[in-house]
Formats: sequence, C-alpha cells, structure tokens
Amino acid sequence: MVEGSIGELSPFHETFGYYAQAVGPTTAVLPAGWEGRLVAVRTTAGTGLCLDTHDLAVSKYVAGRDKDREYLHAAIRHGLLTRRLLLERIAVTSIDAVLRQRLQRTIDADFTSGG
Repeated sequence: MVEGSIGELSPFHETFGYYAQAVGPTTAVLPAGWEGRLVAVRTTAGTGLCLDTHDLAVSKYVAGRDKDREYLHAAIRHGLLTRRLLLERIAVTSIDAVLRQRLQRTIDADFTSGG
C-alpha cells in the first residue's frame, strides 16, 4: 500500500518531491538498539514508524550508493547529524572491522569538509 500510494514515481512523489518506501527489519544494516529509537510520525491517516536520523545515516553509509552519499552530505550541511553519534552508532553495528574503519574515516572526512 505504501509503495502504491506514496512510493517513488507516484502522484504523491510528483506533487511533493519526496516519497516513502516500505521496508522490513532486514532491508538495511542498522546499529544495535535501533528499534528503541524509532520515531512515531502521526497523521490523520495513521501512524508510521521512522528511523532515527543517525540510524538511517548508518544504513546509508553502509549502502554507500551515490544517492545515499548525496543524502548524507545534505544532512550534515543542514545540521541533522552529529559526528559523535554517528561514530557511536557505527561502533555498535554488525559489520566487519575493515568496513567499520573505512566508514569511520569517511564520516571524519564528511564532517571535516562540512558535508
């Protein structure tokens, strides 16, 4: 239902310039404890549960697609993320040590450059 009514390329997306994606618990790599940080977004149509901005950012750093990098740079520029919280969340994410170190360096570089 989400994809069909407010998903990518839907009339909603075309009208408002953004869209929603329905995801499950295995869709993204997320830090431990993410479930406890879900943010309830209430509308007249119902309530949606959204990821905390830092948990979402970790999943985007792990995915590393161009669109994810663009999102991360914009989120940093607009003050939606802090380096400290990102590094804390990366530390409790189930990824191998090599990837963890690479992501820590990338986060440091992103904050040094201002996004």
